[in-house]
Amino acid sequence: MKIRFFSPFFPLCVIILFSCAGQKKTAFIPVPPNEYFETEKNNNNINPDNIIETKGGVSVRNLPGWLSVFINGGIEEVERMSAYYGKYLFIGSNEGVNFTAMNIWANNFSAVRDFSILAAERIERRMISGAYLYPDNEYGLFFETMVKKAYSAVYKGAVKEDTYWIKMKVRQGNDNMEAYTEIYNFFVLISIDKMTMQAIISDLITESLSAVTPTAEQRDSINRLRQNFFLRF
Repeated sequence: MKIRFFSPFFPLCVIILFSCAGQKKTAFIPVPPNEYFETEKNNNNINPDNIIETKGGVSVRNLPGWLSVFINGGIEEVERMSAYYGKYLFIGSNEGVNFTAMNIWANNFSAVRDFSILAAERIERRMISGAYLYPDNEYGLFFETMVKKAYSAVYKGAVKEDTYWIKMKVRQGNDNMEAYTEIYNFFVLISIDKMTMQAIISDLITESLSAVTPTAEQRDSINRLRQNFFLRF
């Protein structure tokens, strides 16, 4: 069973936190370029040609609009759909061969209890992409404090919009011996009003900043992030 979240998140910050621990001087080690983040964000590794069954039948034409758009264009394209105007969208994905286990996961996915993971990963990712240095150097203790608060926050107003599953035929093996396995991909779509989400994040930034003592340079970076946070969120 493999669980993925979109806005997808990668273990970059884990490397960041450990690689920079104990450093007394800030080294200019830039974060990956924006193209890297865009690739990670839209790379859902789903080939529509490999879909052999869906919740609505055997045809990919049965896919709900949001999932079809997501597979072909990523989460940002889903947010551009008129049906979700004024909302931020988040998609959780779980894949594996055990249909029953994943169906339970999707049905029990809570917009109150589980959404914080999706939200925090997107917040953390935005902080990393907005930094010139590794974020623990760029923002100091504010980075860690903000991330922790994001994971423990309650995001009132989050709504579980839909769930859907597909079954895919995936090739395994090499050129001389091919084997196929069938796996299920389950998706959960969560939405939250943009104004509500922005207010929550703004409060998290204020609370986190008041809990730490950044250097002058770090405070400048935090203020820059605060002013532009939602431009690329």
